[in-house]
Amino acid sequence: MSVDVFKFIISPILIFIGGYLFLRIAGKKAVSQMNSFDLLVVLVLGTVLSDPLASDQTFETLYFGLAFVLLYFLFTVLTLNNKLRWMLVETSTVLIRNGDINEKGLRKIRMTTEELMSELRIKGFINTKDIEIAVMESAGKMSVIPKSTSRAVQTKDLQLHPSPTFIPIPLIMDGQVIDHNLKFLQKDRAWLNTQLKSYSIEPDEYTRVTLAFYNQYGVVEVDTSDSKDLSQEPQHYLPGRSN
Repeated sequence: MSVDVFKFIISPILIFIGGYLFLRIAGKKAVSQMNSFDLLVVLVLGTVLSDPLASDQTFETLYFGLAFVLLYFLFTVLTLNNKLRWMLVETSTVLIRNGDINEKGLRKIRMTTEELMSELRIKGFINTKDIEIAVMESAGKMSVIPKSTSRAVQTKDLQLHPSPTFIPIPLIMDGQVIDHNLKFLQKDRAWLNTQLKSYSIEPDEYTRVTLAFYNQYGVVEVDTSDSKDLSQEPQHYLPGRSN
């Protein structure tokens, strides 16, 4: 019985916790934009951590997983050195320069012209002549910089002076008050309750609030879970079968 408890209960918990800790050690980069070595780490960890689910080598597996993550950590430290980085990490490849397709670059990364055009369309471009430079980055994603004549008009082009960008500060999310944001604003729950009263929300009705945030004008905006009675006008169309 004790063997079954370890195999079917304790072992999966240890593997889950170990895998989580290994990915935390590896860092955000290993699970977001991955270069070749980042991908290798994730694939090997997946294989290593799944093995003890079919065997009894839990602690041995965790040891090898930790050893591999430590090697990955050493590798990432080495890539901080500019000289070593060029040897250890793939460099970026130019695919378009000044509207002209770089066929040599396409061959290097084994990309067809059709695939290039598909990537450009995904990014909102249909004509290579509108592109100043397109680069396949080391993380495997293509970055595109349009020519100045093809980019979207910006406020500085019109000599306008908009207000500084303000990131709305969430105060309630899914019914939970974010107290550290209130503290950042030097506010308290009494102030928050006063703001919510304008939306007919009482202090004991936080669960009705899906999102409440502090905007750039010092006003609290609220989205509640209350059902919305939308008309059947075309502009209120809901995709799917909810209509």
